[in-house]
Amino acid sequence: MNQRVNDEALDLIFRNARTHNVWLDKPVPDDLLRQIYDLMKCGPTSANCSPARILFLRTPAAKQRLAPALSPTNLDKTMKAPVTVIIGYDLDFPETLHRLFPHNPHAKDWFNDPVLRESSAFRNSSLQGAYLLIAARALGYDTGPMSGFDNKAVDAAFFAGTNIKSNFICSIGRGTNENLFPRSPRLSFEEANRIV
Repeated sequence: MNQRVNDEALDLIFRNARTHNVWLDKPVPDDLLRQIYDLMKCGPTSANCSPARILFLRTPAAKQRLAPALSPTNLDKTMKAPVTVIIGYDLDFPETLHRLFPHNPHAKDWFNDPVLRESSAFRNSSLQGAYLLIAARALGYDTGPMSGFDNKAVDAAFFAGTNIKSNFICSIGRGTNENLFPRSPRLSFEEANRIV
């Protein structure tokens, strides 16, 4: 397949996309959240393990449960976002591999080591969280990913009694240019890469 997206799409997803801090008071429809998930789930993960578990917080009550875990700099913008997403990872992800990786019925056994299971779940849920950002941007919405929060407090508030742990959070909505920082510098190709 020799197709590529056009520059307008690349601008929307990467070049002009920003991390937003201020949001318009416009809801994000449930159908859009489903579309985001249906796109992000197509991204690759190790052995198709798909460990991400997503909570879309829309109601004031749900956000108030999140509030005590947020750093002071993230509190106001998170409470005002139309939707804030908790991207978590399920340490029990091997239990679904018989369905997600059916061509190897023993794939579950690859993750018997708890250290490997945790690192695989964290790494692959991070990938899936990135796919979520790209999907939201591709569908015309802005994102505000952040890691300034207390993971243990989030896990206690939202994932108690499960083997799910929080990875990072991300707000989704229609962002404004208010408090939008100038784009920070990026490393050049030469600084960050080698071709060997």
